[in-house]
Amino acid sequence: MEEMLFYDRMQFAFTITFHYLFPQLTMGLSLIIVYFKWKYLKTQNEQYNHATHFWMKIFALNFAMGVVTGIPMEFQFGTNWAKFSELTGGIIGQTLAMEGMFSFFLESSFLGIFLFGEKLLGHKWHFVTGVLIMIGSWASGYLIIATHSWMQNPVGYEILENGKFVLTNFKALFLNPWLWPSYLHNQAASLVTSSFVVAGIGAFYILSQKNVSFGKLFLKTGVIFGLISSIIVAVPTGDLLAKNVVKYQPVTFAAMEGIFHTEKRGSEIVLIGQPDVKDKKLDNKIAVPNILSFLTYGNWDQEIKGLDQFEEDLHPTNISGLYYAYHIMVGLGTVFIGLMVLSLFQLIRGKLFETKWILWSLMFMMPFPYIANTTGWYTAELGRQPWLVYNLMRTAAGASPTVSSGNTLFTLLGFIGLYLLLGMLFLLLIGKIINKGPHHVELSTEKI
Repeated sequence: MEEMLFYDRMQFAFTITFHYLFPQLTMGLSLIIVYFKWKYLKTQNEQYNHATHFWMKIFALNFAMGVVTGIPMEFQFGTNWAKFSELTGGIIGQTLAMEGMFSFFLESSFLGIFLFGEKLLGHKWHFVTGVLIMIGSWASGYLIIATHSWMQNPVGYEILENGKFVLTNFKALFLNPWLWPSYLHNQAASLVTSSFVVAGIGAFYILSQKNVSFGKLFLKTGVIFGLISSIIVAVPTGDLLAKNVVKYQPVTFAAMEGIFHTEKRGSEIVLIGQPDVKDKKLDNKIAVPNILSFLTYGNWDQEIKGLDQFEEDLHPTNISGLYYAYHIMVGLGTVFIGLMVLSLFQLIRGKLFETKWILWSLMFMMPFPYIANTTGWYTAELGRQPWLVYNLMRTAAGASPTVSSGNTLFTLLGFIGLYLLLGMLFLLLIGKIINKGPHHVELSTEKI
């Protein structure tokens, strides 16, 4: 059973990790595309319109990859996790169906119109179409996270005699206190990814002396959006989400922060340390006393429960993985804010486009928001273990008893091979779009 469960989890983890590389760009990028189109309507500068079309090509390719890689995950609910689907389908089936019927259809329908219908619609309706694509994209994220939030903090449900969960309060599902902080945190993180990609490609154009005017536009836009979204990820959304974990999943918070033993006079915040789960300690730690208590409760001396206050069968099953995922996410988020602050400072001084070390840094940092987003999701998922539905259904109880570990491993290897080919094709196509660049236009007198 343990081997079967391991491969079930590995397969879902791999497929969802690969899949989420694409929506995390499209959700944030849809807002930036709408911004470019709005700027065109306001200024009539053709450069903004060509920027809109350039980024919509990248959006469309990411969207297609997201669709292709998202379909296998839905099948896994019926194969590897059939028991989970059977028992909770009355709740999660509703939000997932709404995501497919409303959000996905809205986004996909208007995407084709946006790509090919500009001349027929005119620029104002073309802009409206872009807004509808953004709404569909963001609504899709909302409904997915509503499902995830119910698994983290189940509300508005009843368990029947046959063990099935049914929804008794539809309003409670969408007013879940876990939902809005999670959703806003996720969307801001998506915008961080998009901003770094936009800024990084802009830096590439400037450094390579190719499409320099567009490079300056992309760099300026990416830096401004990137700084705002990086701050929002930390405060208030990250802070609110962490306080939710303290309130509803205190054992998870203890594992995230590496608190093995309760500290009576306030908890330190660990900057660096390696968890030794066997001996219940952190090795080689560098910590600042009492800061964690202040950040969490606004009280320097407030006690925060350690793992020693909870039964071991309630501890997260992978404490080390959870600890590192959380600290990588937080560490990278701090780096993002610092780099964007420096970039904006140089932009205000009028020296950003000539500051090569910042341009190289922005180019180099493009993959790291993807890593931060991935480790953020790992933090949420590893933190919920050993539960599928927190405190109600253990992960082992949701797996399909009739799908063997050998079958799951075989299909996992198939996914790895197929996704490797898809990933290489995607990078090749993206490379061609970037290399070709936006359509050349004559600049207006407006300063970029």
